Amino acid sequence: MKPLFDPADFRLPEGVTHVCAAGETPFLKRHARAFEAYAEDKSLGHHGRAPQEAQIERAREGAAAMWHVQPGDIGFVSNVAEGVAMLVESLDWRPDDNVVLDPDEYPSDVGPLALRHEPRPQLRFADVMDPAAVAAQVDARTRMIVVSAVSYLNAQRPDLAALRRVADRVGALLVVDYTQGAGWMPIDAGITDFAFSACYKWMLGTTGVAIAYWNRARQPGWAPASAGWFNITGNSIIGGGRPDYVGGLQLKPDAMRFTRGNPAHAPLYVLNEAMDYLRQYDAHAVQAHVQRLTGALLARLAQHGIPSTTPQDPARHGASVCVEHPEADAAVEAMYARGVWAWGGRGRIRISFHGYNGMADVERIEAALLASLP
Repeated sequence: MKPLFDPADFRLPEGVTHVCAAGETPFLKRHARAFEAYAEDKSLGHHGRAPQEAQIERAREGAAAMWHVQPGDIGFVSNVAEGVAMLVESLDWRPDDNVVLDPDEYPSDVGPLALRHEPRPQLRFADVMDPAAVAAQVDARTRMIVVSAVSYLNAQRPDLAALRRVADRVGALLVVDYTQGAGWMPIDAGITDFAFSACYKWMLGTTGVAIAYWNRARQPGWAPASAGWFNITGNSIIGGGRPDYVGGLQLKPDAMRFTRGNPAHAPLYVLNEAMDYLRQYDAHAVQAHVQRLTGALLARLAQHGIPSTTPQDPARHGASVCVEHPEADAAVEAMYARGVWAWGGRGRIRISFHGYNGMADVERIEAALLASLP
């Protein structure tokens, strides 16, 4: 099986198998023109703002199309942790409120809750791969179920529809981090109340911007607890161009209320180039491609008696294969020396595929892994 994307479109060193998509994807060569366009527009002074604002709207339309929602539902934050923190800060927490999450949930999704000042919500942990276990933890005081659509740790993919039903039974928000799925997995974000995703992994963008989705149909009254110059409307301005700080600020009516200050224009130029590239390929075809590769690697690991924490069922795993090992970091470095660039950390080797990979990469990974494991 050949790569779905042309590897020549990326900054890939000759002879390297790049399987770091869950951490960082290689840069598209076309991103050079995105930086050039941004530099040109930024240098135009006042007249440069119109093309920059056009890039914002273009990015909203592109992300909305990928997530099957409306452009007005899409805003931008600097990273997922900022978006989750804004959501956490906006809720009227009461003593004894709780949040249910997986014990291995990503820190960006847990940190804003764990460090919240009083009243601090109780964190309840349950295996999100088992909706019944989650249901056993929720009650009338559950405010949120927070979950990653694909786990960063082991590439497990929970049943979001089942978790939506659990949340609805107690009136809780379903908050989803799509970072490990956006860019290779078809997404229907309307199942969530709020959703976020970084853009520097399978989305092929860069750091500095993350997608923030607000389901206005399900949560029409939501508002952040803080504002900046960008997310307030012109109606907030009184004489002399001064905002009406005493009378009250009016927030933008759509998801751009997530963006308090200047949007990250340069990363949005890059994101637009990335989404233009991804739109050349059917999302279901990309998913089928990477899951054929993950399935092939999982089968080869099984043949060698190497256990993986990633589920075998493609309906329950993402675009990565994870192997726990006490010498994982050393093995990743040994694989790197053999031209296979995987990702380490947290006691596991993580091998992540995207459209620029093919079956020849699976063969190289197999050989490098066998030679690198102590």
